[in-house]
Amino acid sequence: MDTNLVVRALGALGHDSRLAIFRALVVAGPNGLPAGEIAQKLGISPSSLSFHLKDLAHAELVKGRQTGRFVYYAANFEAMNGVIGFLTENCCTGDACGADSTPRCYGDSR
Repeated sequence: MDTNLVVRALGALGHDSRLAIFRALVVAGPNGLPAGEIAQKLGISPSSLSFHLKDLAHAELVKGRQTGRFVYYAANFEAMNGVIGFLTENCCTGDACGADSTPRCYGDSR
């Protein structure tokens, strides 16, 4: 995984509102949530939500799709698993540990 992308992803998640948005989208699964529902669930104004979603999308952690009048946002599970994999690829100095036994999320191709 590209180190610059990992840095952008970690930077995007380093804000409480963006972390809350991302976690809500992870719970929602691959179908995601419409922007209005995210704002309502988390008590974030639409303009702030738009700003935070743009930052998460720039870090490739969320994807948006237009469905009629609504924009649905979903977590990018492939990118999330890539960041987690990058952070743990050299764990335990190459010795066997429990890291590989963690369940993978949606979109993982392994």
